[in-house]
Amino acid sequence: MTEAAYTGEWDRTEAAAFLADVHVPIRVACRTPAGGLWMLSLWYDFDPEADEFVCATSVDADVVRYLRADDGVAFEVSTNDPPYRGVRGAGTATIDPDDGKATLRHLLERYLGGTDSSLAERLLDPGREEVTIRIDPDRCYSWDFTDRMRDVDDGRD
Repeated sequence: MTEAAYTGEWDRTEAAAFLADVHVPIRVACRTPAGGLWMLSLWYDFDPEADEFVCATSVDADVVRYLRADDGVAFEVSTNDPPYRGVRGAGTATIDPDDGKATLRHLLERYLGGTDSSLAERLLDPGREEVTIRIDPDRCYSWDFTDRMRDVDDGRD
């Protein structure tokens, strides 16, 4: 694992703070075994000590097969409402078993505030096998349009 190069609006520490604070999915792009492009959204957490994104999904998800064939990815975590801010980049994905669904449980806490929901119950079903996807970024680029969008109203009430 090499330390990623951080460019753009924020340094590594500021980017890590943004990634910890925002609760939107990470968008991940990869290649299919046939060479096509594939994009998906996953819940994530960013581990600043390891400098990596940590995600979970079903062992049967198409992306697991795709990443086993080609571990190169591009990614983006960005706000959906103005002012637009985010981090995008490229890196390498690894897949490991999510023993005891520890990664999934952590992500359920992060995104849903706990495991007391029908979605959590379905995802934590003992018959469902999970994997952890770790994305080790090679490079990260950040942007923050807060200053240029100060007077923008997103039209939402």
